[in-house]
Amino acid sequence: MLTQHLLDCLAIVPPLRRQLADPGQEGAGLRVLDVGSGAGLPGVVLAICEPGWRVTCVDAVAKKASFIRQVAAELGLPNLHASHQRVEAMAGETFGLITSRAFATLADFVNLTRERLAPGGRWAAMKAHLTSDEREGLPPDVELFHVEPLVVPGSDAARCLVWLRPAAGV
Repeated sequence: MLTQHLLDCLAIVPPLRRQLADPGQEGAGLRVLDVGSGAGLPGVVLAICEPGWRVTCVDAVAKKASFIRQVAAELGLPNLHASHQRVEAMAGETFGLITSRAFATLADFVNLTRERLAPGGRWAAMKAHLTSDEREGLPPDVELFHVEPLVVPGSDAARCLVWLRPAAGV
């Protein structure tokens, strides 16, 4: 549990901080959507590590969203929110960062969430490894601009963070 879930999620915090660094802003006020959150991974971890980020975890299973609400209440995390619905049914809100962990293929991830991505926003997908099929299956209006290997303490499993954004001029 500690290595495969908690430390796995903690491994993305430094890369997120580096990639999202905004001089003078320190990422304050960043709106994050964690898709297919399940028990809140990595959303809960991000809300704990970055109290200035507003993290919304979305999951289609009511029991999982209720659990995340309980975690937010028990841990006193006013920046953590849960939404019980399918991500493609969400309306209105947009997010500067959309994350996923073991959610779907990259193509499905971006296609299901593109309406939620704010202008200038990015996607960050946690993957065991990036296959050529997934890379080639991306929509032409989406740019994969970085694949960052992750080191998870206590694990030798392959892990990476795949960074995507709308292609220039789109």
